[in-house]
Amino acid sequence: MSAAFQPFTLKGVTLRNRIAVPPMCQYSARDGFTNEWHWAHYAGLARGGAGLVIVEATGVSPEGRITPGCTGLWKDEQTEGMARIAASIKAAGAVPGIQIGHAGRKASANLPWEGDDHIADHDPRGWETISPSAIAFGGGLSKLPREMTIADIERVKADFVSAAKRALEAGFEWLELHFAHGYLAQSFFSVHANTRTDAYGGDSAGRNRFLIETFEAVRKVWPENLPLTARFGVIEFDGRDEETLGEAIALTKILRDGGLDLMNVSMGFSTVEAKVPWGPSFLVPTVARVRRETGMPVASAWCIDAPTDIETAVASEQMDIVMIGRAMLADPHYPYQIALALNEERPAWTLPAPYAHWLSRYRGAGKGAAQ
Repeated sequence: MSAAFQPFTLKGVTLRNRIAVPPMCQYSARDGFTNEWHWAHYAGLARGGAGLVIVEATGVSPEGRITPGCTGLWKDEQTEGMARIAASIKAAGAVPGIQIGHAGRKASANLPWEGDDHIADHDPRGWETISPSAIAFGGGLSKLPREMTIADIERVKADFVSAAKRALEAGFEWLELHFAHGYLAQSFFSVHANTRTDAYGGDSAGRNRFLIETFEAVRKVWPENLPLTARFGVIEFDGRDEETLGEAIALTKILRDGGLDLMNVSMGFSTVEAKVPWGPSFLVPTVARVRRETGMPVASAWCIDAPTDIETAVASEQMDIVMIGRAMLADPHYPYQIALALNEERPAWTLPAPYAHWLSRYRGAGKGAAQ
């Protein structure tokens, strides 16, 4: 069996393979509630054969949503719909995961296909944004956020805890804290967004504080037998990469020692000046370094979707789980295609039985054998 299809155990959870579906926003919720779109979407992805399916970035508060169409877990009534999603993922053989977060200064945005920019101030669909410092992200996200008070910080940490409790109640077995992509937690860590002079700013210890305290608060309420993970932007591609990466690895070690089970390594996206070197597997060397220097399990996404690249990343122990996004949207049964490409002896086992029966029975038969 290829490395990509080896099981992976973390705490009391075992993934059937090393392929995972990362959080991908659908922007289809209303007032944070899931609906038929989400229920069908996630069940389909889970049936496709991935070992782990993580539900999209879910706001810990109304102000924490990226857009008005984002899902939420800030009130008990939202749990029922999420429970339906978790149950459908598990019934299909995958581990149900969810990512919770706060969008910070990138919140109150239009849907991507409606501009992907900040909602105008006069538009009642929008809301006030908050951030460590009153610094706008820039570009289309030019809204000036309000600098958070200590009371705001305490409130948001409590919101993370409440959302984690609801995620557990809904039946999710894998929790990911969104500490990446220029959203609130990443903004505290980033020198591009945090110019505070109190205990939550300044040197790396100050800029780390919100992330550490939020993690510690969630760690207290999330069961020890279930994975608690984070997605964290360890590099910005802004010209100070070595310094940022060094600080990120140091913070990862602190979180590891506090009980973090896996780091989903990503980019910061905290500045419009970033020059990301897009290309196949471009982030893998960075991911491998985080794994090597922290000694903890890691996952990542971003242009790692070619079957041979997936296999190489896992087999060479550069990462433990490969997150595959757009390829899974294009083909929810992409794990089957990976299995074929890697010459798995029984590739159809990645599929639901009604599909596997026909595809395995007529594999290699002439065109039109199965109609």
